[in-house]
Parts: sequence; C-alpha cells; structure tokens
Amino acid sequence: MGNADSKLHFRKAVVQLTTKTQPVEASDDVFWDQFWVDSSTTVQDVFALVPAAEIRAVREESPSNLATLCYKAVERLVRGADSGCPSEKERQTVLNCTRLLTRILPYIFEDADWRGFFWSTIPGRAGIQVDSRPLAESLLLAIADLLFCPDFTIQSHKKNSPDTADDIRAIDSCEYIWEAGVGFAQAPPLNYVHDLNRTELLKLLLTCFSEAMYLPPSAENKVLNPWISFFCSTANRHALPLFTSLLNVVCAYDPVGYGIPYNHLLFSDYREQLVEQAVQILIVTLEHEAGSAASPGGPDNLFVNYLSRIHREEDLSFVLKGLARLLNNPLIQTYLPRSTKKIQFHQELLILFWKFCDFNKKFLFFVLKSSDVLDMLIPILFYLNDARADQSRLGLMHIGVFILLLLSGERNFGVRLNKPYALRVPMDIPVFTGTHADLLIVIFHKIISSGHQRLQPLFDCLLTIIVNISPYLKSLSMVAANKLLHLLEAFSTPWFLFSSLQNHHLVFFLLEVCNNIIQYQFDGNFNLVYAIIRKRNVFHQLANLPSDTTSIQRALQKKRRTGISRANSVENESMEGSRPAVPAEPGTLKASLEATPGIDKITEKSQVSQDGTMITVPHLDSPHTSKSSIAAGASDSESERDHEVSRCRLSSVSSTAAWSANSDWVSSWKAKLPLQTIMRLLQVLVPQVEKICIDKGLTDESEILKFLQHGTLVGLLPVPHPILIRKYQANAGTAMWFRTYIWGVIYLRNVDPPIWYDTDIRLFEIQRI
Repeated sequence: MGNADSKLHFRKAVVQLTTKTQPVEASDDVFWDQFWVDSSTTVQDVFALVPAAEIRAVREESPSNLATLCYKAVERLVRGADSGCPSEKERQTVLNCTRLLTRILPYIFEDADWRGFFWSTIPGRAGIQVDSRPLAESLLLAIADLLFCPDFTIQSHKKNSPDTADDIRAIDSCEYIWEAGVGFAQAPPLNYVHDLNRTELLKLLLTCFSEAMYLPPSAENKVLNPWISFFCSTANRHALPLFTSLLNVVCAYDPVGYGIPYNHLLFSDYREQLVEQAVQILIVTLEHEAGSAASPGGPDNLFVNYLSRIHREEDLSFVLKGLARLLNNPLIQTYLPRSTKKIQFHQELLILFWKFCDFNKKFLFFVLKSSDVLDMLIPILFYLNDARADQSRLGLMHIGVFILLLLSGERNFGVRLNKPYALRVPMDIPVFTGTHADLLIVIFHKIISSGHQRLQPLFDCLLTIIVNISPYLKSLSMVAANKLLHLLEAFSTPWFLFSSLQNHHLVFFLLEVCNNIIQYQFDGNFNLVYAIIRKRNVFHQLANLPSDTTSIQRALQKKRRTGISRANSVENESMEGSRPAVPAEPGTLKASLEATPGIDKITEKSQVSQDGTMITVPHLDSPHTSKSSIAAGASDSESERDHEVSRCRLSSVSSTAAWSANSDWVSSWKAKLPLQTIMRLLQVLVPQVEKICIDKGLTDESEILKFLQHGTLVGLLPVPHPILIRKYQANAGTAMWFRTYIWGVIYLRNVDPPIWYDTDIRLFEIQRI
C-alpha cells in the first residue's frame, strides 16, 4: 500500500504544479519536497505520472514554476553530492531528483527560448541554495561527484562509522575506478545496487548531452555542445577516473559469464544496463571533438585526450579483446537454442571501435600488427551481411563499411586478410575454401547484388576497400574470383554504364583491382586469371563499347529496372545456402541519416613508394595539380575519374534529371579505361590455353588451372603501375553523418524509459517502416 500512496502523493504534486496559476515560492519546501522526499517511484513511474502534455503546459503557462522545480531538483542533487548521501533517505531523494530531471530536460531543450535556461546564472531568490555558477555546471559537477559517492555508487574503503566515513570532497576518485583494466589493476566486488544507481545517473548525464538532438543538422555547425565541453574539461575533477571507469566497464564485460546455459533467463544482469549506458556516454563525448585536436596541448576534450594517449600494450590488448569479445557475442553458436545471452548494443561498440582507430594511431597499428584484426573483421562482415536487406539498419551498413575503409588504408590489413578462413559463422553465403579476403569479397558481392536500393551510394566505398587490399592478396579462391568478374560483367553492361553520370567509376575500380592483382600477385592468383580468360568477352566488349548516339539510345531502352542487371547471368540461379532478403518488420522505427559524402570527399590518395612508405597524391583542383599528380604516378584514368567524381554527387541513387549520356561523354572516359594489362594477359595466355585444350583434348578445368599456376608473364606485361591507396580522411560531411547516426541509435535504444519519445527532435526524423 505504501508504494501506491507515494505514487498518489507524487501525482497530486504534479497536478498541483500544473494547475497553480500563481508562482510557487522557492522557499516553500513543503510543496517542493513532495516531488522527491517521500516518494519511492521508479523511473518508469515518473515517466507515467508526469505526462508530456503537462510538462509542456507548465512550460508555457507557468514558466516560473518549471524554473523553480529545476532549480530545486539541482539544489537537492548538489546537497546530496556535498553530504555524500550518508542515509538511505538522502540516496532515495537523489535518485528521485535524477529521474525527474531525466523526464523534464528534453522538454527544456525542444523549446529554443528555454535552451539557454540552464546556462544562465541563478538570480538571487530566497530559498535557493545553489552557488553562483550556471545551473548546468552545478548539475554536471553534482552528477560527477555522485558517480564516486561511497556506498551509493562505489564501495567505501573505510569501515562504516560516523568518525571514519569518507569525506566526498577529499576522495581521490582514481582509487575508486569501477572496474579493472586500463590504468587500474584492482577489480572491485560487483554490487548490483551500485550498478543500478550508476545507470540512473548516467541516463541523466546522457539526457543533459542530448541538446544536440534538438538542433537541425548542419555540416558547418562548429558550435560545441556546452554540456559536453564543460563535463569533459578540467573543471570536472573526476574526468580521468570516470573516462577510465566507463571504458573498463565496457571492455571487461562478459555477457556469457560462467557459461551456464540460460543463465540470462534466470538472473537479471544489471551490469549489462550499466555497460550500455557507459558505451553511449563514451561515443557521445568522443563524437564531440570538432577541430580542437589542433590546439597545442592536445584536444580540449579530456575524454578524447585520454583516449588518444592510451599506449601500453596491455591496455591496448585489453580494449581490443574486450570489443572483439562483445562484437562476436551474437555470433556464438550453441547446441541449445537461445541458451547464450546475446547483446544488442553492437552499433555503439562499432562506433567506439571507430573512435579508437581514428583518434589513437597506436591502437590502429596495434590492431593491425597481428591476426587479432580478423576477430573484428568477422563480426563486421556478419553484421553487414545480416543487415543488407533491412532498410532500418542502413546506418549499421555505413559504419561497418567506414571502419573497413579506414582499415584498408593500411598495408597490414591487406596482408592479414591472407590468413585462411576456417571459422564457420552462420551466414547465407556460398560455401568456399579460402582466406578472409575471399570472405570479404563474397559478402561485398552479396551486398551489391542482393542489398536494397538505398545501398547504392556505398558501392564506391565497397569497391575502394577491395582496390586498397588488392595488391596484397596472394591467392583468391575460385568463388571470390567469379564474384569479382560477375560484378564487372554486371557493371559494364551498356545500359548500366549509360544510365548514370558516375556508374562507369565502378568499372574503373574493378579494372584497377584486376590490374593490381595481375601486376603484384600474379603467381598465386591463377583462379582470377582463369576467370578473366573465361570472361574475356567482357573486356573485349568494354574495349569496343559503342559511343555513337544511336547505340547509346538503344542500350538505354533495354534497361529493365534500376540496380544491377542479372540477365543472362549465373547469379539468377539460387546460390548454395542462400535465402531471400527479409524486409524490416512492420512498425520498425528508423532514424533518418544525413547523405553519405562521395568517395572523393572521404578519402585522400596515397601512393606506395618502392620502400613501402606512403606519398600523398594531391587532389585535382586545377590543371596544374592534374599534371603533377600524373607525374607522381596517378594514371590518366585515375586522374579523370577523381576529377569527375569531384563534380558529381554520389549521395543519391537517382541520376541528375537534366543529365543524359552523350557521345562525347562516353568517349571521354572510354579512352582512359585501364585495359592495357588485362588485354596483354589475354593476348599471351588465351592462345596457349586454347592450344593445350586442343592438343590434350581437355574438358577439365583443373588441368588448365595447373598450367596457369606454373605459368609466368615476366617481361610480357606493361611496367607495373604505382600502387594507389585511398585512405580515409575526416571531413565536415562525415562528422555530421556520425552525429545524426550516433544520436539516432541512442534515441532508438533508450526505450525503457523512452527518454526522448514524442519530443520535437530536429537532428533527424523518426520514420515508421
């Protein structure tokens, strides 16, 4: 009964607040205490008992009352932080204020007139005991203190007695880091009450940071989020231990635990809720970095600063192993169905991994120096394959591809991909024996050939990744070689080439892949050479592509549908192990995303010199640069493509309405198709293969493969071209894309309670599929 009474009293207080026409005095503690002192309401209760309509009504009709409610709630949190919450009653008061502010803050942010309210200094009104700093700063410092409050969120090191109780102001919070890991060796005992309290405080902290959701997207928006700027500054004395606590809690988490089947159905896992909030706080605070990394002392944002300075091998290993363990968790197969706990926050983990690779180059090199990178590659490929047909997971497709693009810019990534792929992860792909490179190519082919239409802007990124790794691939399997040739065949059909301003770039990429492998890894790639010989008509047709107006019009009339043509292709047949693409479930919510910047905007070209070092190739902004770039080793086709890509946008699947293919346009790029190497290979090998077949009466391809395996083209091919790698580079467009994606993920993942549901979000749109 007591609980029902407290809910009733709380509800009465809310009704009183919304119905009072006169401002309630801040000194009227009897009235204000109804909201937090006697109540034992959960966060779900607060969301149910304080309806959105009533918060908006108070905001519009009694703004003074809403302001005082916020002042008094923050005052209580500050008081709790100062006292260290020694009693159970004070702890309950702090939690109630935390829940109430979590409920109210989104409605403060959605109104432009109220947005600066927390950053104004408090007028001298009787009864409000908050210091002279802005309310937002008082709130953030109180939350930081409370996250290291003995017997509330951390285990006290002292015996509980009035004389020896911890003084919260004197606490060195670095001794109270929540979990062993980076920079901290002791693992404190698990305490589910502390985990729950930390989770509630982190929810409020995330809500404070969410002001970004209520501002429209703008790539030029250099204004830093004041909440994150202050919290991640030197003003927060707990910045280092809190960053370390959040990171260690995430990377040390093991959802499987002791591996007892179905343990997640028998026991509540409070640590999982904490881990989820921790990783969301991390990605939001790290996303915030907007150009301040150039400041002399390193980034102003301390979280970015700390992350970029992690360098000890054991710390880097702890982070990598933790992220790999969590990302591989949904892939675990057991004999007992659903017996193992499966986490759901893999998108946040991918963003965190991205941040680590982007901000900490020592971590990136550590990841790539051993085969451990493959422990990250397999789950990423699994998620890409799994999400390719689901429009609600478009953002997941992008983050996975961006990570692989970043990794592919490093030589070691291509080298590591030569390791044989023996693991059998449940994926609907053809069975093959080969390397991790084969797996990557097979899955990329699957995404391109059977993904949904909105993935087309990613085709350039997918093929760029294959181009970047191609010079290092020692031996492609027959399956992967056929997939590459199928893509080339599909992309080089005349109607596809002529139907869009940029479609021919895809052919240039695939020809570059073939050239790289032939020039640098010919010896082991007899499967690809055989596939090229079998599909030699594709190359002859490209070389003889008609460019007269009549032929262009005739080709366009043959167009059946947008996307890749599968007519007359073996891909029409059902592939082994394949299943049809599944659309999003009805009612699925999806957050909209910003347009993806074109490949020319998110990469810079580097040329690999003889000694393996990288030389940046300048962008083609003027005729002068164009010449110097060609002199530096970029081929004509490369120069032409980059120049044209910079003129056309790839963020939309549809081609420009005013544009249509013409003879001059086709001739301009057809002359630059890099076909010389492949044509020379065909010229030498096709007569030899035909002669063997006739002489020996061969019908079995294994004999031909054996011949190709021992063949050589030394001295017969053109001089090897320089290896060109397109390395990821950050820009305003991708920064804006990440901001909308991160907050979209957080919006959709926080449904209990639904913190931002039904508020006026402006950063993205929520669509129901």
